[in-house]
Amino acid sequence: MAKKTAAAKSKVKYSKETYAYWYESMLLMRRFEEKAGQLYGQQKIRGFCHLYIGQEACASGAITALTKDDKWITAYRCHAHPLGLGTDPGAVMAELFGKATGTTKGKGGSMHIFDKERNFMGGHGIVGAQVPMGLGIGFAEKYAGTKNVCITKMGDGAVRQGAVHEAFNLAMLYKSPIIFVIENNGYAMGTSVARTSNVTELYKIGEAYDMPSFPVDGMDVEAVHEAVAEAADRARRGDGPTLLEFRTYRYKGHSMSDPQKYRTKEEVEEYKQRDPIEQVLATIRENNLMTEEEIEAVVKKVKKQVDDAVKFAEESPWPDGQDAFKDVYVQEDYPFVME
Repeated sequence: MAKKTAAAKSKVKYSKETYAYWYESMLLMRRFEEKAGQLYGQQKIRGFCHLYIGQEACASGAITALTKDDKWITAYRCHAHPLGLGTDPGAVMAELFGKATGTTKGKGGSMHIFDKERNFMGGHGIVGAQVPMGLGIGFAEKYAGTKNVCITKMGDGAVRQGAVHEAFNLAMLYKSPIIFVIENNGYAMGTSVARTSNVTELYKIGEAYDMPSFPVDGMDVEAVHEAVAEAADRARRGDGPTLLEFRTYRYKGHSMSDPQKYRTKEEVEEYKQRDPIEQVLATIRENNLMTEEEIEAVVKKVKKQVDDAVKFAEESPWPDGQDAFKDVYVQEDYPFVME
């Protein structure tokens, strides 16, 4: 198969700064995940590890469409989102290592990255469980009278969970300010959508609840940005939730232990011809938004960030065993006393 070059967009819709952010943030996500995969092979990262390689546009495009006060919650493929939101890569890497300096003090590992300061409410390890949590977060924002939204992400495998449908129903009933996103990479843990669902165009599931629902090219960062921005406007107006199906693709397996026998190498290579990073880089070059020197500076910056993150993680201390008993409960002062 002849190799194609990534398609450039000859007419840009956004600022140079936006395209520069998309390129740098997606490149950081890609290089971080590639390094995490290498370190997992060296057994410096253990346990579960799910990489986001190929899906970067789904995070970067959404970030530029939302505000710093909006809330985020996702499943266990969760390293990339906090990186795009500005979380220290060293803290994320340290969490993967299980070190005390990690985002959850080494207690959560790969599947449970959190950053309260950036309103990243975490990756969650139970399939679909984050969806009703996202409903609660969105309801809380409405109850408090803010204009903030909660973007709630799930994989294509999660849409068969009953709690997801309960959340869809209540979100529409309460007109909660939520953007539900299905990151449909086609295979869940290793079984194609066509073998698990009669409805293969997953956005149509939302139509059963009269929820505005749309398919989105998840390999195109501009398309992601535009879809999320429109959904956010709808939520802020008080018109309730939206369901977006990001049609994306993961280049690696479901997790590091996945042999990927359910798909062909040719299929993977075909998707790589539409790589989201190469697409935005082609647009940047076509429209002279950055010089080659500026592009190279970004490449070097990202490499240093990842190298520094690994060094920080390796040199960080392990958690004290007694810390396992901390942060289990939160003590609150309630305005009433129970007898």
